[in-house]
Amino acid sequence: MKKLLTIAAASLVMASCGLYNKYERPDVNAQGLIRDVVSDVDTLVTNTDENFGQLPWREVFTDPQLQSLIEKALDNNTDLANAALNVKMMEDMLKVAKLAFLPSVAIAPSGTISRVMTDGASASKTYQLPVSASWTVDLFGNILSQKRAAQVQLLATKDYQVVVQTNIICGVANLYYSLMMLDEQLAIVTDMQGLVKETWDMMKLQMELGRARSTSVQSAEASYYQIQAQAVDLKKQIRELENSMSLLLNEAGHRIDRGSFYDQSLPQKFAMGVGIQLLSNRADVHAAEMALAQCFYDVETARSRFYPNINITGTAMFTNNLGAVVNPGKWLLSAVGSLTQPIFQHGQIVVGLKVAKTKQEQAFNTWQNTILKAGNEVSNALLAYNSSAEKSVLDQKQVDVLTKNVEDTRKLYQSKGSSYLEVIQAQSSLLNARISKVTDDFSKMQAVVNLYQALGGGSK
Repeated sequence: MKKLLTIAAASLVMASCGLYNKYERPDVNAQGLIRDVVSDVDTLVTNTDENFGQLPWREVFTDPQLQSLIEKALDNNTDLANAALNVKMMEDMLKVAKLAFLPSVAIAPSGTISRVMTDGASASKTYQLPVSASWTVDLFGNILSQKRAAQVQLLATKDYQVVVQTNIICGVANLYYSLMMLDEQLAIVTDMQGLVKETWDMMKLQMELGRARSTSVQSAEASYYQIQAQAVDLKKQIRELENSMSLLLNEAGHRIDRGSFYDQSLPQKFAMGVGIQLLSNRADVHAAEMALAQCFYDVETARSRFYPNINITGTAMFTNNLGAVVNPGKWLLSAVGSLTQPIFQHGQIVVGLKVAKTKQEQAFNTWQNTILKAGNEVSNALLAYNSSAEKSVLDQKQVDVLTKNVEDTRKLYQSKGSSYLEVIQAQSSLLNARISKVTDDFSKMQAVVNLYQALGGGSK
């Protein structure tokens, strides 16, 4: 019998060896994550030591007013505060998981007074002061796997905190640059408003001299009002964005102090990493992997439920009542060991393992998809920056040509070599070209912010 028990115990220990495995990153498809911005067939392969996403946000966004707004948002934002509280809760839960390795101790003092209802009978007083300790022997890794699952869940919660922080930093930066873009467009519209007013006055003078018809004056006047309406619309958009920025700062709507659009200095060279290494800063990618690791340990926990549950319980009780004899205080000591082996539990253990494995497969698929999405976001940000930079150069050439065209058509109109429609059309084309130039320059700025966010920056 002893030999059989020894062999059975050894078999159980050998079978449980697989329950102590640690999570290891599985193979994942990370080939060709980042498309080249020029070639349709090549993918980006460059230096991993100069990842743009590893720069501290203060080195990327150097405008002092923008830095002040980002710091205020990080201090005041309620979403970030709640994320920090989530981290604290997970740290407390991890402490509980670690304490599961220790015995549980309980004390339950009690006392009894009894008396037989006869003449002269005295009351009998007894007391008990029991202290019990119970310890679950984690021979098959059940408690260990639960502790490890809590550890990776804490890491995932910290990743969420980083995601919120990065979103706040990049959200403030995008709103800040958007406000400056609208300021610049408003300045262009205001400048063009003066030029159109001059054209209107010029056409009124030409009509008074009998050199123009009333239709030309009416068209110039309508064009002037149209530009005024554009200015009103831009002012409305500015106010709305200021309100959005104030909300991000957790403040009531107010004016946002800001710099000049073309005084901004942003990085222009972006060295990329390769494959999964490129996205090492992406907190959401890491969180997805930690969710996979948690599912791995959940599978380990589900497997451990097939093995016996070993409990050791010890009790020490100080009492004055031993059986039927009432005596001065004595100690009563006892120890009990129990082993519970599950045999039939309505298929719950088997189904629990299958469900845990299925969730692990789902977590792997989610992780793989998160990596592909992250690579897609980096590719799109690089493409947006490259395209906006090219368009900005072309926009400037167009502005230069149309500026000369406005001057020439005004001179020709005064000498009756051009119609009033050509003058108005030239001015409208110049306005649109200048607005487009600012918009494309803003898109380039926004692409830098989006690329920084796509690479997981902003966490330092």
